[in-house]
Amino acid sequence: MYCYLDKDFFNLMEKFEKQSVYEIYVNIVNKFKSIPYSTQNSLQSFFYKFNFWGELNISTNNFDVFYQKAITLKKHYKDYVWLYKKLNDYKSKFVLYAVLNNFYNFNFNDLQNSIEHIFKHYFDLDLIKSCRNEVFVDVGAYVGDTVLDFINSYGENSYKKIYCYEMTTSVCEILHNNLKNFNNIIFKNNAVYSCNDKLYIDENKFSLSANKTSKKGSVVIDAVSLDNDIKEKISMIKMDIEGGEKDALIGAKNHIIKDLPILFISVYHNNTDLFKIPKLINSYSKNYNFYLRYYGGCVYPTEIVLICKPKY
Repeated sequence: MYCYLDKDFFNLMEKFEKQSVYEIYVNIVNKFKSIPYSTQNSLQSFFYKFNFWGELNISTNNFDVFYQKAITLKKHYKDYVWLYKKLNDYKSKFVLYAVLNNFYNFNFNDLQNSIEHIFKHYFDLDLIKSCRNEVFVDVGAYVGDTVLDFINSYGENSYKKIYCYEMTTSVCEILHNNLKNFNNIIFKNNAVYSCNDKLYIDENKFSLSANKTSKKGSVVIDAVSLDNDIKEKISMIKMDIEGGEKDALIGAKNHIIKDLPILFISVYHNNTDLFKIPKLINSYSKNYNFYLRYYGGCVYPTEIVLICKPKY
């Protein structure tokens, strides 16, 4: 017996199945043109600053970002169905529906309703009630905000060791300063990747938080894999590295298989991570329950987090 959310979700999937890419694209463009012009301009500026999903230029009728979405929705609706069925609670299912409904219909209300307002970013106390002696790995530690949220949520006695990976040197200095009063924190000025390698930093001129790695550039950075760099058992991994999460997970495959750490993975930095990353993790181990939580805004979905909790 389906509930209303199941019906709404599968009705949306039926549209993706029956419509062509062009029909989906036209629907998205028409819905975009129906929202306030100030919101249209805000989205145009956002996509210009954070070029993860495609281009948008209203004056030239360049709606590439919506065409890329249409391709993904059409080609991968079965993957969204797989993920919906895999998710372990209806809060997660609603997040997925709200995100896809926003992509297709610019529905802001459902996205607003899916935002997590109670718990800290990543740390849903209904899913992870307590922590003790954790070896927590923060990939994309930035200025230490996630580590501080972790400690504020679970206490200073919640961890045995915390590894902080941050590739931008100037940000590392702030990270060190913000966490200097806490013990057993290991700072790593490295990118995290599928293997040990030399990469380059693709600097975002609008925000240091949006720096990402590239195969070419002027600022070189040593990249490491978690399997090579950490030899002890890991109990928790968080990743938010601007689209590099899939490669970093490939480099953590052995830890995931052997250690079954709780995973907190950002899945919004391109058009396909939302389903590709859960499928990758599921290929490593069938011993996880999957959840989605949403910490972004109500206009365009960002800050979508996949939480993978071991079945024990």
